Amino acid sequence: MALCLCLFPFVSFGDSALEADGLTPDERNNISVFAKVHPSVVFVTNSKIKQNAFSLNVQEIPAGAGTGFIWDKTGLIVTNFHVIKGADTVRITLFDQTSYRAKLVGAAPGKDLALLRIEAPAEKLIPIEPGDSNKLQVGRKVLAIGNPFGLDATLTVGVVSALDREIKSIGNRKVKGVIQTDAAINPGNSGGPLLNSRGQLVGVNTQIVSPSGASSGIGFAIPVQMVKTIIPQLLKYGKVMRPVLGVNTLSDVVSQRYGIKGVVVAQVSPTGPAGKAGLIGLNRDQLGVLHLGDVIVGIDGKSVHNQDALLSVLEYHKVGDVVSLIVVRDNKKRAVTVKLAAPQP
Repeated sequence: MALCLCLFPFVSFGDSALEADGLTPDERNNISVFAKVHPSVVFVTNSKIKQNAFSLNVQEIPAGAGTGFIWDKTGLIVTNFHVIKGADTVRITLFDQTSYRAKLVGAAPGKDLALLRIEAPAEKLIPIEPGDSNKLQVGRKVLAIGNPFGLDATLTVGVVSALDREIKSIGNRKVKGVIQTDAAINPGNSGGPLLNSRGQLVGVNTQIVSPSGASSGIGFAIPVQMVKTIIPQLLKYGKVMRPVLGVNTLSDVVSQRYGIKGVVVAQVSPTGPAGKAGLIGLNRDQLGVLHLGDVIVGIDGKSVHNQDALLSVLEYHKVGDVVSLIVVRDNKKRAVTVKLAAPQP
């Protein structure tokens, strides 16, 4: 029996991907992104002022901590609203460990975003370059930098697990279009940046799904495109300025109790958009019996089952836009066009 020996050049698969310094291209990218962005990430601590019941002395009590990042050279800092909620004092610690007291510029609790400002030298303020979250794809690499469990400047790496997720923020409002990632996000990472492989900001880390409260491979981030639209409003008004219909609505709890599907119009401003379009609210007859007026069940072709659904659509509009409502009155549906107005101060 003949023995055939086939000789091939020896290839070391383990070494072929290494650079001259012994690092893989992916490792070099991780190191480069961290070095670039680390100086832009800050430690956010909040405290509450309490009076000692025995000595009556006033003390600052630590109330929580999280992460934030520098938005621009004027000292604007972005973080999650839940990181600073209820705080009497908020302090920002920069990468060089200098600390500054922060002032609240504005907040969007429904999107879990807060905008702060510190008075720090411009040379210490290194903003993160904004990216484009619309260009993200499932499987694309992302990196998170934060302060989990108080351990500052921690880098985790993962991928985009899913896009267009929906989560609940403070106040039970739904946030749509959220990024899901498996990059480890733990308590303390909240408010920190989610980055692409170029070190650009693509999201703000906000929540995890975990029974234990630690990372389970399911984290969520507010997309940067949403952040870009909210920050100018927080700067100008201190809150998100959503255009209005000019109505007060009945709470979802009450509507559901009576089996009403849609958003019940409780009151209508006569001079507001809805009033000019002929909508009516709840009214009582001569015997004092309360009767339904209009119930909003659709807007711009989308079904409306509750207040959150209605508000979510309005958030994508601006003052002066015309929307098409589907309302039910006396068990009859009809279409109404309404020109949105600015909220009254």
